[in-house]
Amino acid sequence: MNFASDNVTGAAPEVMEALVEANAGTQRSYGNDDYTARLDGVFSKLFEREVAVCPVATGTAANALATAMLTPPYGAMYCHEESHVYLEECGAPELFAGGAKLMPVPGEHGRMDLDHLFAAIGHIRPGFVHIAKPSAISLTQAVESGVLYPLADVRRVGDFCREKGLGFHMDGARFANALATLGCSPAELTWKAGVDVLSFGGTKNGCLAVDAVVLFDPDRREELLYRRKRTGHLWSKTRFLAVQLLASIEDGRWLRWAAHANAMAARLSEGLAAIPGIDLVHPVEGNEIFATMPVAVMDAMEAAGVGFNRWALATEPTVRFVTAFGTDPADIDRVIEIASEAMAKAA
Repeated sequence: MNFASDNVTGAAPEVMEALVEANAGTQRSYGNDDYTARLDGVFSKLFEREVAVCPVATGTAANALATAMLTPPYGAMYCHEESHVYLEECGAPELFAGGAKLMPVPGEHGRMDLDHLFAAIGHIRPGFVHIAKPSAISLTQAVESGVLYPLADVRRVGDFCREKGLGFHMDGARFANALATLGCSPAELTWKAGVDVLSFGGTKNGCLAVDAVVLFDPDRREELLYRRKRTGHLWSKTRFLAVQLLASIEDGRWLRWAAHANAMAARLSEGLAAIPGIDLVHPVEGNEIFATMPVAVMDAMEAAGVGFNRWALATEPTVRFVTAFGTDPADIDRVIEIASEAMAKAA
């Protein structure tokens, strides 16, 4: 019953089987293998246009490479003040971009206040060299609190970026979870809404260790490949990254896995919210749940073997639960039972 993160799970059986298959025989190295050669075609079909795909082993690498593609060393990228790129990449986006500046934007439930965002950028006079040049916007989908930007908001950001000549990055570590809830197509949520570069998450959604940078301008492929090599993220045995992505996308597995995780989060959140004394902090729209509860209830759940995160950024006792592709409904029901019993004793 470990809900501390969607990183605590193993990989889906189909991904492990694909890895074993890719392990047989030999392949050319450094991305020249048969599996990596298929990525652009598979992703281009998925996104309904020609794209360039660059697989990497971590989400930090994907975000740092993607944002560096859009932000010069003297530039500024705007993102939510609690976004992963701002708080939890240890300065990697700034490093990869040669010193570019990340500008935090406030907003409820982890979403940028778009009016505040547009005003902040609009107040900067073009050519005023004393302030980092507004160069890009990074939007997380789903956001760190588990909620989503409605498609209309993504389009608003895209329209603004086109008007102002800014790059548009989407951190899609949980991109599949967002799609599973919104019900739109990958194309509609990305390039059709103005997104230039997507960090495509695989590790949190059934894969062992792979994320990818998806460029919607394939003419910039060479630049991305040089950046990947220079920053130490080109695997010699890239086939083991590529095959994970292929196995997850095949037959729509990645969306089914995300839909299951979302359904388990809905089940858990409904059960917890029905317990007097436990309150949800954010709407549950993906696979993350934030809830306030007495510390005694947290202690009791941990003693019973339930794994979760005590959220350090919160001002009152808050826990985060994250469901995953393989979450067992029976575990969900057991957690709700444990929480209910603990709350009754704490009352």
